Amino acid sequence: MTITQLNYVLAIAEHKNFTKAAEKCFVTQPTLSTQIQKLEEELDIIIFDRGKKPIELTDVGSKIVLQAQNIVNEANRIQDIVDQQKGFVGGEFKLGIIPTIMPTLLPMFLKLFIKRFPKVKLKIEELTTEEIITRIKDGHLDAAIAATPLENEHIKERPLYYEPFVAYVPQNHRLHEKNKISVSDLEIGDMLLLEDGHCFRDGVINLCKTFKDHIDDNFQLESGSIETLIKLSNEELGMTLLPYLHTLDMKEKLKDNLHYFEEPSPAREVSIIYHKSELKLQIIDALQQVITGVIRGAIAFHNVNIISPLAK
Repeated sequence: MTITQLNYVLAIAEHKNFTKAAEKCFVTQPTLSTQIQKLEEELDIIIFDRGKKPIELTDVGSKIVLQAQNIVNEANRIQDIVDQQKGFVGGEFKLGIIPTIMPTLLPMFLKLFIKRFPKVKLKIEELTTEEIITRIKDGHLDAAIAATPLENEHIKERPLYYEPFVAYVPQNHRLHEKNKISVSDLEIGDMLLLEDGHCFRDGVINLCKTFKDHIDDNFQLESGSIETLIKLSNEELGMTLLPYLHTLDMKEKLKDNLHYFEEPSPAREVSIIYHKSELKLQIIDALQQVITGVIRGAIAFHNVNIISPLAK
């Protein structure tokens, strides 16, 4: 049994196809098939049911895949230890970012990170929190940037910053003349929300529940993007809440509709998250260092109340 064979097993389990697994492992399909056959003969079991399309794991194969993942991770940790000892920060790193953070945070830190750590090959995907958790647990993401706390025993969280909520209130709205608003002013009935699946939506709902025993789930309008929410609000269809960083580059005319909350301001905690057995901690350290450095000059709020991103 070799580490290479176990890597082949993991690739087939992921792609459910010998040809695609061979492409991922940069070997020919016959080479990969031969090595899997040798492993099955050595263990005297069948790992994959080749008679099904797509290929499926046998019962014992499922158990072997779980153990193979642990063994491969531990083997990779040796190289990680060497890299950390040498102070080397490089290699491929798969990073997920949720949609309400991606467009504002990524332009702030990406160019600087590439300049400081040119040997790191970042592969960045925009994913929902649910997708991120699944991919981190499956080993398909090294880390992610998301709203926390997530209360997941398999995932570690390192807070990067606290981002206040800001109300966007059109001129005809009942709250437009207020200088600062309080959470108790919010009514879910005239609130424009992101579509289901966005943790920022859940945070807004949780915020409104703070002073309400019950809210009606029949909302006026929902959208897939914050930019669309602003446009709908400008059509006087309701108010909405925005993450603070989304307000920085708004046109001055639109900023007249921004209303800040009385302290402590409701806010979301934004963290870099990763599996508790993650290997590439030196790259995570580098990301944390760069992001906290650039964000320090953009967000100066201190007295905040963290709102859970989890649906309740």
